[in-house]
Amino acid sequence: MNQEVFAALSEALQRGEEVALVTIVSSVGSTPQRVGAKMLVYADGRTVGTIGGGCYENEAFWKAREAIKSRKPVTLTFELNDDFAQETGLVCGGQMEVFVEPIEPSPALYVFGAGHVGYHVGKMAHEVGFHVHVIDDREKFASTERFGAGIDVVVEDVPTWIDAHELPPTAYAVIVTRGHTHDLDAMRALAQRPLRYLGLIGSKAKVKRIFDALVEEGLGADRLARVHAPIGLDIGAITPQEIAVSIIAELVAVKHGKVTDPGAPAVSMRWEGALSNVQK
Repeated sequence: MNQEVFAALSEALQRGEEVALVTIVSSVGSTPQRVGAKMLVYADGRTVGTIGGGCYENEAFWKAREAIKSRKPVTLTFELNDDFAQETGLVCGGQMEVFVEPIEPSPALYVFGAGHVGYHVGKMAHEVGFHVHVIDDREKFASTERFGAGIDVVVEDVPTWIDAHELPPTAYAVIVTRGHTHDLDAMRALAQRPLRYLGLIGSKAKVKRIFDALVEEGLGADRLARVHAPIGLDIGAITPQEIAVSIIAELVAVKHGKVTDPGAPAVSMRWEGALSNVQK
């Protein structure tokens, strides 16, 4: 049975699906399944495998679906008492501990802009496990030779590319184009997308100008409130490499649920001009 679960897990990750793996990690007394029994739960409610059935499996099922949304594991303890025996017809009188582990594929990161900051963001993100896609309309910067193997590089107008592609809701997007107009165009195309992370580079003054322009165009403030801007954790970054480190740190923090509020003081960079002499 576990082979079926492992095969389904592998297929789900290849398709880019988020799932939760439910495993019996300890048991005492009489239980319907042994330690190691597994059940895979999909976000849409499908399941593969079993940890024994009954009300406790149903509770584990719902906890697994919650874990997929929260991306946080949970440990459950069940007392298999007379009520469980009456419901299932099984003679049980033990205790069982179940571990629910949310599992997601390596996240996709879309870097819009292949300049100096975009280059270092793409390279570092690839090293820490993101599936990186870099999009820029400049062949000089957007080249596979420059970024190296394992990074998908596309030479195309950014808004045109965005309009032609569906980004999964688990995707991360970083806007680091070469100027205000290009950043605005990318934000206009991405702000309505239900992405896990959307970050915009620039000083607070530049971010405000872009946000004001989008609000004037009719974009809801709720959409802008989820944008991480200015992008990156506040580590005092100045050089392109340091700025990339701050962005990658924020991406990893979001991935592990350590940063959820784009407006939190610890999230915003305080560059105010550090970017003025840096070609993005």
